[in-house]
Amino acid sequence: MEAENRFVLLGKTQAELKTWLQENAMPGFMASQLMDWIYKKRVRSFDEMTNISLKHREFLKENATLGLAAPMACACSKDGTKKYLFATSTGIGIEAVYIPDHDRATLCVSSQVGCKMHCAFCMTGRMGYKASLAAHEILNQVLSIEDSLSLTNLVFMGMGEPCDNIEAVLRAIHTLTDEKAFAWSPKRITLSTIGLWPGLKRVLDETSVHIALSLHTPDAIQRREWIPAQKAYPVNETLQALKNYDFSHQRRLSFEYIMFDGLNDEMAHARKLLSLLNGLKCRMNLIRFHRIPDTPFSPSPEEKIQAFADFLNAKGLQTTVRASRGEDIQAACGLLSTIEKDKN
Repeated sequence: MEAENRFVLLGKTQAELKTWLQENAMPGFMASQLMDWIYKKRVRSFDEMTNISLKHREFLKENATLGLAAPMACACSKDGTKKYLFATSTGIGIEAVYIPDHDRATLCVSSQVGCKMHCAFCMTGRMGYKASLAAHEILNQVLSIEDSLSLTNLVFMGMGEPCDNIEAVLRAIHTLTDEKAFAWSPKRITLSTIGLWPGLKRVLDETSVHIALSLHTPDAIQRREWIPAQKAYPVNETLQALKNYDFSHQRRLSFEYIMFDGLNDEMAHARKLLSLLNGLKCRMNLIRFHRIPDTPFSPSPEEKIQAFADFLNAKGLQTTVRASRGEDIQAACGLLSTIEKDKN
């Protein structure tokens, strides 16, 4: 059978595997064996599945694929960050970023090839939208990096808008948290979104992962200029809807705020933020802007960022200035893009 027509095992539930096996006159109990080999033992081939008979392994080779593919390249930053490049069926790659930090190791995964959102400050948005990743292509980023076993956290903050590829993203999250698969706590996972409400609502209702909402300005008109999706999904309405959810216990709601010099970094903006977020149990992450070509934006001075953070913290809004990681390999926030790589 041609590879593209084979049944992809990665990302399937045990029940789905059992159904497929039985439909093909295979024993249903192989489903639990497959889950164990893929997620617990992390094998790379059917030949390694030694408790499955040779006959059944031959069937799997002919009719199925694990859905795994090693990265094409890895760039290493002076700060220890690694950026992995993965191939996709579009011919344009996607990137995942591994960020070690003392006792934590976070992987920033992509959910789309390019992005439809066209945010004014993001290199990925300049690529345009090429395709949405399947669940196994998202999970492959987790399983196929050399640092896979060291991971403690995962963030959907790479290329693409996760809530614009909601079915695949939810399937990936369910696999990550499935006791028979990765068995991760949902508290190890954060999903970042600009606020596409239909998808975000499903994440809120169907999972317990943390939410990070890209805000970047308290001014609705300014946000619409920077983030075109503001027109269809006004952030004020999203914030009102978020008040119906409980973030007072383990689940965390945070806001991402890129600091642009002279545009959103004044004390007046900080006061408007406090007013806008009033009534929400949340945190604020301030992000240094990383310059991209042909843009009117400049990064705020360090002293201004710290003063902004100090003011918000003093007013009771827990605020952190996020450390910049991997900027020297174009792995920092807003810099992921594979268009130039694929031209070469």
